[in-house]
Amino acid sequence: MHAPVKVKICGVTNVADADMAAGLGAWALGMIFYEGSPRRCSLEQAQAIAARLRRRVELCGVFVNAPLQEIAGVAEQLGLTLIQLHGEEGPSFCAEVARRTGARVIKAQQVSGAGDVRALERFHVAFHLLDARANAPALQDLRGGTGETFDWSLLRERRSKVPMILSGGLRPQNIAAAIAQTRPYAVDTASGTEVSPGHKDPRLLSDFFAAVAEAGAPAAAIG
Repeated sequence: MHAPVKVKICGVTNVADADMAAGLGAWALGMIFYEGSPRRCSLEQAQAIAARLRRRVELCGVFVNAPLQEIAGVAEQLGLTLIQLHGEEGPSFCAEVARRTGARVIKAQQVSGAGDVRALERFHVAFHLLDARANAPALQDLRGGTGETFDWSLLRERRSKVPMILSGGLRPQNIAAAIAQTRPYAVDTASGTEVSPGHKDPRLLSDFFAAVAEAGAPAAAIG
């Protein structure tokens, strides 16, 4: 019997979407603090989301090659419980982020081959997140949220015991197959549940949670 797969909703930029995701049973809400993302969340909106949903869900800040001081400052201001590092951050930097903030660290890796999966083995963090590496040049600076998937069979190469979060092009139509093939700890969706970047589609969001439940792994809320 597999444990229920948790759901992380990423690219949240407003309280209404955060509320909706939490109501559907989200485990974590991802707020992106990377200038290059069309889903970047303002600090003002992030504070409103945190004030409303703290203790109901995991609050995750997503950073790309940000200075330690910046990460620590935002984490303290918002009370982040998860910090996702989606750049070229090394193992020692990840460890220092965890030490400075007290938050659990998610190290993200873009995957296009087995070597990318193995590269995460040296990161002894709370979670590994496997995302698609964008093929189109126009998408390569996005660091996630491209709507592209990767070859899930590459995860057979994975030997780490660190819990795995699957990301990259996940939507209601493919999430059951993704769960069946990879058996992740959690799944992560951004573009697959949007009407436009940073704005969730209520129907897609609801369908995503329903599809996770139908996959035999109900989306479990914290608490």
